[in-house]
Amino acid sequence: MDPVSSKRRHVSPRDRDSDCEIIGVSTTSKPAKKQRPASSTSVGSSLRTSISPPPTRRTLAERHENHTDKGKRHAASCLPTPPQRPVSSNSRLIPSPIQMSTVNGLADSTNIDTVSLRDILGDPLIKECWLFNYLFDVDFVMSQFDEDTRDLVQVKIVHGSWKEEDVNRISIAEAAKRYNNVQVITAYMAEMYGTHHSKMIILFRHDDTAQINIVTGNFIVRDWSMCQAVWRSPLLSLQTFPSPLQDTLGPFPMGGGYRFKRDILRYLNSYGQRRTGPLTAELKRYQFSSIRAALVASVPGKQNLKDTDPDQETLWGWPGLKHVLRSMNPQTPGKKPHIVMQCSSVASIGKKWLEHFQQMLRYHQSFQASPSAPMPRFSLVFPTADEIRRSVDGYACGGSIHMKTQTPAQRTQLELLKPMLCHWAGDEKGGRSDVHHQAQRRRAAPHIKTYIRFADESMTSVDWALMTSANLSKQAWGEEINGKGEVRICSYEIGVVVWPALWDDGGGGAEMVPVFGKDAPDEDCNDDIEEKEDSGMDDDDDDVETTDDEGGEVVFAGKKERNKPYRTRVGVRMPYDLPLVPYADEAMPWCASTPCSEPDWMGRTWPGFGTS
Repeated sequence: MDPVSSKRRHVSPRDRDSDCEIIGVSTTSKPAKKQRPASSTSVGSSLRTSISPPPTRRTLAERHENHTDKGKRHAASCLPTPPQRPVSSNSRLIPSPIQMSTVNGLADSTNIDTVSLRDILGDPLIKECWLFNYLFDVDFVMSQFDEDTRDLVQVKIVHGSWKEEDVNRISIAEAAKRYNNVQVITAYMAEMYGTHHSKMIILFRHDDTAQINIVTGNFIVRDWSMCQAVWRSPLLSLQTFPSPLQDTLGPFPMGGGYRFKRDILRYLNSYGQRRTGPLTAELKRYQFSSIRAALVASVPGKQNLKDTDPDQETLWGWPGLKHVLRSMNPQTPGKKPHIVMQCSSVASIGKKWLEHFQQMLRYHQSFQASPSAPMPRFSLVFPTADEIRRSVDGYACGGSIHMKTQTPAQRTQLELLKPMLCHWAGDEKGGRSDVHHQAQRRRAAPHIKTYIRFADESMTSVDWALMTSANLSKQAWGEEINGKGEVRICSYEIGVVVWPALWDDGGGGAEMVPVFGKDAPDEDCNDDIEEKEDSGMDDDDDDVETTDDEGGEVVFAGKKERNKPYRTRVGVRMPYDLPLVPYADEAMPWCASTPCSEPDWMGRTWPGFGTS
């Protein structure tokens, strides 16, 4: 029996995956197929109609040449939202480096500045594509490439289904046979209970550029009807000078391009020369100086922290994240921060591990010098059954979201988490009157994973933001240090961390703020007033537009203040509304293994994941 039981109404797979626009709970049916109009031309007259010969098939070179301009237009259209013109002078606005995915089934007005899988893969200039993920629908993936060039792109699929009888492995292998340009690579899994959970796309293009894309969704149809996050590097050009990586191991500044390059090459090397050797050899040829982010990844195995110099070697899992956090400082020291964890799965973690993980999330550069710093408030955003019921795919997406609550041990863990739990949408009772900021993602079930430290409980400023494939589990982040000084990790994971100081190159400081429904932050009107009062600027001063060559960002400086240090404001796109809505006493998180008899908006019930 399918996990979605159609007791009230039969729903076919086509219904489940159809692109329906949700306005309340209504659906928009597909238009009927157009009928060819009856011809009024007689048979005799049709014989007198001139017949053109069929077009000749273009050669490979011609197809590449004809699509060069098209590829450039595609690349330009897929760049992050351009900076918005600020009201005040001497300031710069940076769009969110973390973007939301386009959700099939939501209205266009809620998909502003979003990224679809087609946006990433549909570039006709792509010549080689490496895809890393847990689940694959090969036909769906191939359909996302440009129609004229998809059979020319060399596609490498990296998955971790190592068992010969694994259904995912079999389906990938069978589908790949239909494409001469697809190669399947099975990752070596050092831990039996781990998964290849990383979600990444590495592209090489015909214009001698490369791009790294890190996402949170599997490469299957249903995941792209859920809320996902996307981080895209700038287009990386071929380096014209020897890389420092050839001469030294570092240390390199955290959050800079050299450090990112070193860490991602080491991550890829963990798969082994036979599997990813060609990829690492090619990627070494590109320069990463335009990247502003730190890589946080997990690799299966044990890493001895006693024998590891984190400035020379890459740390994986929670030790890697801790090392990144120790390189930054909070924007408002002394205030009580608010750390929000949001994921699609919570495993059996236990009180001791959770406390250890939370303590790690507290770290910053001056943490050890100020042990009396206020303890952060912690929240965990997770959907309820009602929020799954009313999502775009209804119960059909429920099999991708997991928090078990049935056994005594699971109920004990739930009691531990309950004080932190907050709603994904929080609108069960006919809407919310306290919403200050709407993320436009309530009806998209969350498969995204984010960990964000807000500077204080007002949640108007962000100290750092992490998007990752890693859920809240020991398998993803690693266990606590054992007696030998080792940390054991089971799964492959990958993500990026961003923080304000990465854009503090204008001399006037930088701040990071949450943004909703779009990527670009708004100008702070209070800063505008103070700027004019302090500088004595006239309202009619002309603005001069300049360009930051490294990042492509636009700096606006007043005519009389052109050389004055400017302040940078960076947006972080929020997947959930603010303020958060804590669970009421009777509220329960969605549990995929628990049956739900109340129909979803499509009239379907849920018998429980894994039941027959």
